[in-house]
Formats: sequence, C-alpha cells, structure tokens
Amino acid sequence: MARAFTIAIDGPAAAGKGTLSKAVAAHFGFAHLDTGLLYRAVGAKLLLGMDAVMAARTLTTDDLQAEDLRSPEVAQAASKVAVIADVRSALLDFQRSFARRAGGAVLDGRDIGTVICPNAEAKLFVTASAEVRADRRFAELAASGSAISRAQVLADVKERDARDRDRAEAPLKPAADAILIDTSDMDIDTAVAEAIAAIEARLAD
Repeated sequence: MARAFTIAIDGPAAAGKGTLSKAVAAHFGFAHLDTGLLYRAVGAKLLLGMDAVMAARTLTTDDLQAEDLRSPEVAQAASKVAVIADVRSALLDFQRSFARRAGGAVLDGRDIGTVICPNAEAKLFVTASAEVRADRRFAELAASGSAISRAQVLADVKERDARDRDRAEAPLKPAADAILIDTSDMDIDTAVAEAIAAIEARLAD
C-alpha cells in the first residue's frame, strides 16, 4: 500500500492490545509503534533522576531499546509522566509523523484514536476486566522471576486504570467511532481475527 492508512488501537494495560497490534501490523504489512514505550522510556529516565519534560524532548529511538522498560516500576513511572501536558506535547509530533507514513501504520496506546490520530481510518478499543488483566500481568512477571504478589499486581492495575482514566490530559476512553474488542473471554487468535475483519471493512470503504 503506497498511501497512508492509520490504525489506532487503544486500551488499558494488559488488555492484549500490544500483541494484537503486532499481529495486525504483520498481517497488513504495516509499520507498528507501541506508543507506551515512549512513555516508559521517559519514565525510566525519570527514575534515573532526569526531568520528565526534558527526557521527552530529547528522546531518541535508541531509548526505546533500553532494558527493563517492562518492569512494574517503569510502568508506574510511565503512568505518572503521562499526566504531564508538556510531556505529551513533546511526544505528539513523533507519533503523528509515524502514523501518516506511506505504507500504513499501526499505533497502540491510550489516546491514539481520541487525541493523537482522531482521523485514523480504523480505530479499535481493546479491553478486558481488571482481574483478567492482573492475571495476565502476574503470569508474565512470575515467569520473569518477579516476587510480586497477584494481589499487588491487581492493585497496581486498578491504580493505573484510575490514573489513566481520570487524568485531565487525554484520559483513557474509547473514541466515539472505535470498535470495542473485549478480550476477557477471548483467546488472542479470535481477537486478532475480529480486529482484522473490522479493519478490512474500513480498508474496503
């Protein structure tokens, strides 16, 4: 595909949007950007003592390859810096430029369909219950050797949900024209198939 075609995929942590986004990008041959990594990279720099706004303004693609960006500590820091308007503004142009590249792009995050790319050709909102998402995150962390308890993971998920949902700047919510995919009782293959069908319908328009 030579023309730009943007797929915006939003949703809360551990809903499956990252896995789904990568699969969708691979299916259509589109470029993929996990925008959460931008905020995680800024959060990681914050934990190292750097000012959050300066970290966002000086972010490079190399910063997205840093180790431990998936740790619970970095995830919480990412959620905290994401409420800062100047941080979001600094990262806005990077995301919008990526979204309109020729050949198509898939961006996943919290506010892609509502703020970053409100005119995206296809919008999905991927969600799941807090309990299911906590179970998924706990399994990931346990497999990596983390000693965190399932109760703490659930508390962290709920805390982050509240912070993402209630923030004044770009709160987490579905775009009015987003297609909702609830993965609580859905395996990844089914979720991907549902997403692809929805996107193909938009491509055909």
